[in-house]
Amino acid sequence: MKICRFNDDRLGIVEGEDVVDVTAALDVIPQSGWPAPAGDALVANLGAVCARAAALADSGERHALSSVVLKSPVANPTKVIGAPVNYYAHQNEAIEDAGVNFGREIKTIDHYGLFLKNPVLVGAGEGVDLHFTDRRNDHEVELSLIIGRTAKNVSYENALDYVAAYSIGLDMTVRGTEERSLRKAIDSYSVLGPWLVTADEIADPDKLDFSIHVGDEERQNSNTDKLIFDCRKLIEYGSSFYTLYPGDVIMTGTPEGVGPVEPGDVMHCYCEGIGRMDVDVRAA
Repeated sequence: MKICRFNDDRLGIVEGEDVVDVTAALDVIPQSGWPAPAGDALVANLGAVCARAAALADSGERHALSSVVLKSPVANPTKVIGAPVNYYAHQNEAIEDAGVNFGREIKTIDHYGLFLKNPVLVGAGEGVDLHFTDRRNDHEVELSLIIGRTAKNVSYENALDYVAAYSIGLDMTVRGTEERSLRKAIDSYSVLGPWLVTADEIADPDKLDFSIHVGDEERQNSNTDKLIFDCRKLIEYGSSFYTLYPGDVIMTGTPEGVGPVEPGDVMHCYCEGIGRMDVDVRAA
């Protein structure tokens, strides 16, 4: 099932070129007091929400997908986790491009580990507001894993059992010498969308084609079978450092082809099994 959040925080099922409003399905989420449990309540109760949404689908108001504003399908992650240099071809281009490496030796995820991004996510319809436009701002498209239940010290073999859904991520970055977690945590630089696809619809997340065009120009085109740390390894490794909660997002890393965007550009992102999203680039 494809589940989206749209307009004024409405909940929708995506069917072809339509969105069916099933906001009433949110009523199955248990009410909580303060402090709220860690994690995203929708994702924590995704099975029950999807079952109720399916029952409402025939009677829900339908909207053209092109007419709605798509927000991040995950509203309240406790963390968004990034996977630096998780494709060898991206390492090679970073070594060769001074605009990326700034004179630093470029190693792979085996050396860097993971990093944390801003957990305030924006959706495809909200777009990216470019900051520090006197510097290079790059797109980095990647498959994103959405954790479905609390996870700590997960085994490699069981890792995908903790994934509730998949989505497309944009790990936007401003180039420079600062730590990744600062340069990639700027407001609107964590994009998730266009919707979430429940895990049952993705047979193997480590065999998915994905790409990005900026305007008509193809910039990145790869497959997740080229990941250095595959999806299971990322969950195993991440959960050894962090407790993962429902709605936490792991952006799995970007392949070669990263490049700058400017205000007025449109990023056209695609991932097999998930779909496509168009993201506008604006000046902040």
